[in-house]
Amino acid sequence: MKRENIDPKNIEGLLNVVSKKLGVPPEKLKNELESGKFDSALSGMSRNDAAKFQQAVNNPKLVEKLMSTPQAQALYKKLSGDK
Repeated sequence: MKRENIDPKNIEGLLNVVSKKLGVPPEKLKNELESGKFDSALSGMSRNDAAKFQQAVNNPKLVEKLMSTPQAQALYKKLSGDK
């Protein structure tokens, strides 16, 4: 999935969904993600999930592979409201 194909409205929608799940304001989450910091995301995860997340962040090819699966595409469409 290439970022240039993602509608900015969908990104905002995803940020809102994730920020609610983590209990972090969307602006703070966006700033952290853009700067490569994941403190808020990691603080709301179990130790095992945080380790997996950190592994994925450190391996962009893994993230690309995961995001290209039909399940990830379907989840993205569901979360973004894309039909």
